[in-house]
Order: sequence, then C-alpha cells, then structure tokens
Amino acid sequence: MDPFIGEIVMFGGNFAPRGWALCDGQLLPISQNTALFSILGTTYGGDGRTTFALPDLRGRAPIGPRQGPGLSDYRLGQRGGAQTNILNVTQIPSHNHAATGTVKASSSDGTTNDPTGNVLATGKAPIDRSNIVDANIYTSPAPNTNMAANEVTVTVGNTGGNQPINNLQPYLAVNYIIALVGIFPSRN
Repeated sequence: MDPFIGEIVMFGGNFAPRGWALCDGQLLPISQNTALFSILGTTYGGDGRTTFALPDLRGRAPIGPRQGPGLSDYRLGQRGGAQTNILNVTQIPSHNHAATGTVKASSSDGTTNDPTGNVLATGKAPIDRSNIVDANIYTSPAPNTNMAANEVTVTVGNTGGNQPINNLQPYLAVNYIIALVGIFPSRN
C-alpha cells in the first residue's frame, strides 16, 4: 500500500528507504518536491522560496498539535522541552527543615579568653570590669551543663549543588521517516 505524501512512520533501519527521507530537519528544494512542499510549507523551516525543511525528530518525542481538555495548546511544528532542567527555589515543593539543639557549657570556672577548642564556662566571679576584654569566659573541660532550659532554634543554611536533573523518560532510539512520494492526501 502506498503511503500518503508527508506520512511519518518509525523505521528500525539506519537509512531511509527509497521514496522516504529521515526526519532530521534537512532542507529540500521546493522545485523537486512540490507535492510535499504543498503539504508541509515552511512549518518546519526553510525560506519558502527555494527550500523547505523536513521535521527534525532527532532526540524528540512527537505530540499532537492543538489543545485538548486540560492540555496546553501546541502549534503544528512547535518545539519545546529540554533534556535537563535545574530546579530553582520556586519549583521545589514547599517544605521546612527542623533544626533544634542544646547549647552546652561547662560549670567550671573560666580559664581563658580564647574560644578555640574550648567551651563557655561560668566565668570567674567577680569579673574585673576594668579589663573586660580579657575576661576568662572559656574553659577546656568537657561541657557538663545546658546554657538554656529550652532548646535553641537555629537557621539552616542553603544546600544543594545546582546540578541539572534528567527529564528523559526511558527511551529507545529509532528513525522517523517521512514519505516523499505516494498518494496525495485529500482534505476531505
């Protein structure tokens, strides 16, 4: 059975049979393909004077044009989509991160004013207020008391690496081919 001119089918070979062409966006001369040009026009590209383009279905899944109930409106020949996408803050589902903790200290007297490797201490009383900069408020013993009766709430910093996510459904690559010759389709 002869195909309709412009009919697109999947083909498992690595070539296009005689009378067919790969749907790879190639430009064809109008003068040698007037019937196909009268069907496709410049929907898929070309200058419309000497050339027109075939649909380019490499790495693309075809969808039906127009709009259906609950569906977006697509024009014939419209391209869209992306293989990967980087989510931004507005695309991530609303959520929060609970972060609570207890701030520990030592009930020992302070022995140093250097916080490095030390914990807060009770401090020595009385503190010499004339030299407050050098107050020994840290100590090295392990913490053994809580600084507050309740938990302390903290802010959780940003996380993530801004890496793209894959949008591809499972796939199998086959060629789409378009009929260059055959039966001219009637509109009725």
